[in-house]
Amino acid sequence: LCTLLIVIDMTIQFLLLVNKQGQTRLAQYLNFMTIEERTALEGEVVRKCLQRRESDCSFIEHLQYKLVYRRYASLFFIVGVDGDENELSVLEFIHCVVETFDKYFENVCELDVMFNAEKAHFILEEMVSNGNVVETNKMNVLQPLVLMDKDRK
Repeated sequence: LCTLLIVIDMTIQFLLLVNKQGQTRLAQYLNFMTIEERTALEGEVVRKCLQRRESDCSFIEHLQYKLVYRRYASLFFIVGVDGDENELSVLEFIHCVVETFDKYFENVCELDVMFNAEKAHFILEEMVSNGNVVETNKMNVLQPLVLMDKDRK
């Protein structure tokens, strides 16, 4: 049995899930930042993304990051990447994350992420390693979680 693993060369620095009120519901940083740095960065990033109109572009330059965001229902998915990344591939990754969350949580909502943060982090960790997307197949990403859930019953 041979498995092909394709690493998409994209350097993700952080991923935030934020509600419409600007409250961070999930934050995953792939490089070390102090709590103070994270708090300041999140405040600036969230403010920038939430104040934009729906008709505005979903890409913003901020400090050394390129921010790519997309709103799904009441949640904003915000990804900070290196400045030279392809914005459309990041949007595709965000969509893949949402589809994977939807498959596991059965129509994901803000409460699912809040009350199952460890599972949401696990899904992201299965998809991203060292800032690179390593898995986009929903079944492959969710298989360990399904097995863990089955073992708990």
